[in-house]
Amino acid sequence: MIEIVEEIRKVANQLDRKVKIMEVCGTHTMAIRRFGIHNLMPQNVELISGPGCPVCVTPVSMIDIAIQLMQDPTNILVVFGDMVRVPGSKTSIEKERTKNNNLKVVFSPFDIVKITEENSDKNIIFFVVGFETTLPGIAWTIKSIKEKNIKNFYCISAGKFIPPAMEAIVCDKELNIDAFLCPGHVSVIIGSRPYEFISKDYQKVCVISGFEALDILESILIIIKLLRNNDIKTEIQYTRAVKKDGNKKAKMIMTEVFDSCDSIWRGVGKIPHSGTVLREGYKIYDIKERFKIEEIKEETNKLCICGDILKGKQKPIDCKLFTEVCTPANPVGACMVSQEGTCAAYYKYGGTR
Repeated sequence: MIEIVEEIRKVANQLDRKVKIMEVCGTHTMAIRRFGIHNLMPQNVELISGPGCPVCVTPVSMIDIAIQLMQDPTNILVVFGDMVRVPGSKTSIEKERTKNNNLKVVFSPFDIVKITEENSDKNIIFFVVGFETTLPGIAWTIKSIKEKNIKNFYCISAGKFIPPAMEAIVCDKELNIDAFLCPGHVSVIIGSRPYEFISKDYQKVCVISGFEALDILESILIIIKLLRNNDIKTEIQYTRAVKKDGNKKAKMIMTEVFDSCDSIWRGVGKIPHSGTVLREGYKIYDIKERFKIEEIKEETNKLCICGDILKGKQKPIDCKLFTEVCTPANPVGACMVSQEGTCAAYYKYGGTR
């Protein structure tokens, strides 16, 4: 590892400018802080955290809808565990769960089929949150529900696609990112091709990285070598798991069930073609087809800067709430509540104001 760090410093000294590298994966953010990789970088190489956590970028309005549906005791809300404590406008799913005792937390979407069968007298509402990593499994579950002709299942579709978010970031002139450390697990599904337009059209280096310290350091070295040589392209460091075309079967089931749509990313805004919507044949499971949803005006803490943190414009230590008011035990923003949120990573691994 020492040799790679020295090589990074040697190549960085051959650059005549500062280089900004953004990771768009919460697992990378956690690993970088845990291994202290940010402290090993030369002065002209800056690592920036982006919107790499699907929980963090789920808009407040979607959480408010989930909480609204929980008010009816004939509904059971099903979520992944990291969504439970994310703040909505006025409350969270965790705070509302005791009123009707109608919340189910699952580790796998495959558990939902059993829940629907065991609660045939209830409406089972699944809060779909995740990137391309989890969407194929969710899609398979929804397809299985259709094949079993299950009638009491619905979902809040809040899945997200990574490449459109990366395009939104490179179009933000305030950021001026030079390269992306691309997410390994997302890329196992989609491959490297979906990032190639970032390199071709926007002249940004993209390197798909694994999650060990050596993976990340090697990926950074690849990035700065490509920048030094002005060789702008998309590379795969994580070759033991990622192929150029990804997992064709996983992509097939994902695109059979989900189509893309314009979507709001918490703190970032609307990004074209970055969200999930159910395709024809599966729309019967959309909550909008079954329930009347009341519009709720979003309310957030104005001192919380999660939006700028998700965009990579500010760091947790720039927030007045960080560690003083906002902690994992009392999260004000989504970046703290998620286990892969940037604020949680800084808090856990020594980021202080």
